[in-house]
Amino acid sequence: QVEKMRAAVHTFFFHKGVDPVNGLKREDWVEANRVFAEAERERERRGEPSLIALLSNAYYDVLDDDGDGTVDVEELKTMMKAFDVPQEAAYTFFQKADTDKTGKLERPELVHLFRKFWMEPYDPQWDGVYAYKY
Repeated sequence: QVEKMRAAVHTFFFHKGVDPVNGLKREDWVEANRVFAEAERERERRGEPSLIALLSNAYYDVLDDDGDGTVDVEELKTMMKAFDVPQEAAYTFFQKADTDKTGKLERPELVHLFRKFWMEPYDPQWDGVYAYKY
């Protein structure tokens, strides 16, 4: 699952304009995100697979440690640790992501949150969810 996630991360950021060798200049990041969002909307219009869903699903597969098809707070802490974010951030993230309030994250909920992060304008009310404040 980890190799699948690495491949998804590579594919995702390659399509965002990040060269595997040279990276992406900071001054080009905003334009790269705009172009990526436009291309992602076009993929959705054509019924093609979403790169955001590809990335989110790869993370989900790694996070679902017990293989039950859902992600709980304890499993979500793994992602926080991987991003070097305090694990308490998992609670804020989970509260917003668990839109149906089942106490478990289903795959579409994580895809939705990833899509919100990559496709919608910055909103400071989400800082704790995306770990900006940590």
